[in-house]
Amino acid sequence: MRVAFDINVLMDVLLDRKPFADDSSLVLDQVARGALTGIIVASAVTTIFYLASREVGNKEALVQVRRLMGLFEIAPVTRSVLEAALTTKAPDFEDAVLAEAAHQADALAIITRNIKDYSSSPVRAYTPKQWLAMNTGR
Repeated sequence: MRVAFDINVLMDVLLDRKPFADDSSLVLDQVARGALTGIIVASAVTTIFYLASREVGNKEALVQVRRLMGLFEIAPVTRSVLEAALTTKAPDFEDAVLAEAAHQADALAIITRNIKDYSSSPVRAYTPKQWLAMNTGR
């Protein structure tokens, strides 16, 4: 099962942001165990590095980015992804890019803390808590 991840979920885990990190970590554990195929958007990798480096420094941010790249497939941000994202009614362009890249990568879902931002997404969005309730009975 292919599932795309929003940056906010990944950063919750990388920076141990409470109270969000707990549920987000459990979903990422599903990726680490191979129960899910996790997808991150190529453009998110640089954003994650930038945000992480501000909190933990460049060296640790590089370690974290390498770890993510080892766990996740990288969905390309192509011209067709960007053009499709430009035509959506999504309130945020970055979210529209994730939604379209997830769609073109055949993702079943998007895991995010901001599901309202994906109301017009071609791929349904779930919070980590919702995902866990549906898939683990938590």
